[in-house]
Amino acid sequence: MKKTLLLLLLLTALTNCKQQPLTQVEKLATTAKIWGFLKYYHPEVGKGTYNWDKQLFKVLPKIEKVTTKEELSQVYLDWIASLGKVESCSSCYEKSSSNYFGKNFDLSWTQDELLFTKELSRQLQFIENNRFQGNHHYVSHHNLIGNIEIRNEPDYKDFDWKDKKLRMLALFKYWNIIEYFFPYKYQTDDDWDLVLQQFIPKFLSPATEQEYHLTMLELVVKINDTHAGLVTPLTNDYFGIKRIPSKFKIIANKAILTRFYNDSLAKKDDLQIGDVITKVNGKPIAEILEEKKPYINASNASVRLRNYSHAIFNGSTDSVHIDFDRNGKSYHKFIKRYTFNEFNYKKPSPKKWKILDDHIGYVNMGVLEKKDVPAMMDSLFTTKAIIFDLRNYPRSTMHSIAEYLNKVPKEFVMITIPDLRYPGKFVWTTPHSCGKNNGKEYTGKVVLLVNEQTQSQAEFTTMCLQTAINATVIGSQTSGADGNISTIEFVGGFKTVMTGIGIFYPSGKETQRIGIVTDIEITPTIEGIRKGKDEVLDKAIQFINTTKSSID
Repeated sequence: MKKTLLLLLLLTALTNCKQQPLTQVEKLATTAKIWGFLKYYHPEVGKGTYNWDKQLFKVLPKIEKVTTKEELSQVYLDWIASLGKVESCSSCYEKSSSNYFGKNFDLSWTQDELLFTKELSRQLQFIENNRFQGNHHYVSHHNLIGNIEIRNEPDYKDFDWKDKKLRMLALFKYWNIIEYFFPYKYQTDDDWDLVLQQFIPKFLSPATEQEYHLTMLELVVKINDTHAGLVTPLTNDYFGIKRIPSKFKIIANKAILTRFYNDSLAKKDDLQIGDVITKVNGKPIAEILEEKKPYINASNASVRLRNYSHAIFNGSTDSVHIDFDRNGKSYHKFIKRYTFNEFNYKKPSPKKWKILDDHIGYVNMGVLEKKDVPAMMDSLFTTKAIIFDLRNYPRSTMHSIAEYLNKVPKEFVMITIPDLRYPGKFVWTTPHSCGKNNGKEYTGKVVLLVNEQTQSQAEFTTMCLQTAINATVIGSQTSGADGNISTIEFVGGFKTVMTGIGIFYPSGKETQRIGIVTDIEITPTIEGIRKGKDEVLDKAIQFINTTKSSID
């Protein structure tokens, strides 16, 4: 009896739930999905037969008027019918799914009975099964690489941020590009469907133009990709373009000064390397980190701390108040802020390679060029170890170097690329190898230094050089953003990017967000910074001098 009563109550609750009028967010979220699905799947839309932006503007007023699932589904059915007949597609059926990467694809929402009528779901399923197979009007593959290029999108040069329908268009376009072509959608912290629902109100009602720009930035940050970012004059105004003349590193919710852009300007305010800043304008560093977090793009926590470089001390005024610790004592004072041009900063010109004490080679991968590799290897060939410093951005030297490290080519990476014949799916490509026998095999230890500055090509290079039989990775978590980028343009010309291909070890292990996993982990300390030490390099030297080679 009790079970029967509970079942009746549940059925009554579900019935009442279904009878509730649809909310604005629910209607717009499903419209965003339907519009994006038809854009990339419907044959006539894929050919470019329709101005797809104008099609959205036509349907939005109809969407606003409906109140029930049945009415909403009928609007979509009428819209689909107006696009023309979808012919059966014999080439659309998969011959084999073994080459597909399985984690990113999900069109199950098209069959959700709580969202759509059965008739609409059948129509969507039919379009999926008979999707467009030609050269798509709105998206193509980048030559050779495989990441996407967005094309044939209107410019909207006279974009007015107050135009609600254009803001909705901006959200719908970006959300669907990530939905179908971002290889790591499955890794985002927040479910991408929920992100759409969360951001519809934000795009509907920004109070100011700056708030709208920050909303776009916040949306980009939601994909958890260090490659992704968005800079506009108004986001710059939010953070402020004036800065102190020092680089810094966040350690334990404190900002430690590490290097100066201009020594004389730093000296004027008595700034010293190793000063530990605890508050800025009266706010603890931890509070500032939390306040600015929604606007800091990052694949992981380590690189997010790096990317706070413009968010801690920047501002619009000529000075900023700091509380800081030095040599065990606490102080506070105002210090000057400057535009970057006022620093007259000149990048250091470090040596490309050198021999350290104990007959250890050292290579700065950020300045070494491909043409330098033979001379570098000749110079360091008899050393007992070579340290390749990848805490920078290399210059496409990995294959040239690997020829000296591996007797035979070794697989180091597997890649996924978007399948434009089945949007949302990604396919595995043939594994890539590096190294070959060029007659000169280096037999000493190979040590690779990494940290949060090791990003993209630096991570890719590390993966290649890791294949050396004597390789050891020392340092801390890398950026976790590897793979060629694709440019995305918001309505109005605001540009961002995303990682466009999936990068994996041959085992299938991800590098995105995780980064390169170190063999020996070490991070700089406040004391080490204060004393001017490179603790990661010191650890590498210690490792070389105290550990036997695996081929000794």
